[in-house]
Amino acid sequence: MLFKVSNPNLVIKEIRKLQPLNYNKFFWWRRYDSPTKPLPKGTSFLDRIKNGEFEFSHYYYQALYCEMEINQKYAEYKQDMQKLLEKHKIDLQRRKRLWEDFEKGEKNTLDELKENFMSHFVISEEEYEELIGDFDGTIEELYYYVRKTFDHSIKPRKKRGRPKKKLYF
Repeated sequence: MLFKVSNPNLVIKEIRKLQPLNYNKFFWWRRYDSPTKPLPKGTSFLDRIKNGEFEFSHYYYQALYCEMEINQKYAEYKQDMQKLLEKHKIDLQRRKRLWEDFEKGEKNTLDELKENFMSHFVISEEEYEELIGDFDGTIEELYYYVRKTFDHSIKPRKKRGRPKKKLYF
């Protein structure tokens, strides 16, 4: 065994939830896409949470599934690493790129979640970091807890374009 996958049944169960993709020459390493599509820009923060846009990335399970496939091929070659590298180098590249997508996607998701909480509620960065570290529940439950605990009075929204002129008399 080349890679240790702790729960292969869970990986297969999660992969079955995903939607298979057609081949794409620009993203050839991705085989599956999330079944939930992102909502349009103007959608409320709570609706985006309910849609699952801030949930755990599906690239994690794709990478583990790829590792399971590599382990199977490694066993077929009777643990001859040189043969595996010669014939299935593309699978190792797929694994590498899926892990990169997972890390990048998770960072972006966590940054966007933090930005949304801080823009919708009067909460400091330190309070948010402490709350997210201690809270044990779903993102939707966290949203309701923060809405109950912190002030969610109307904060001035960031507007696009040029700021208004300040007149000095």
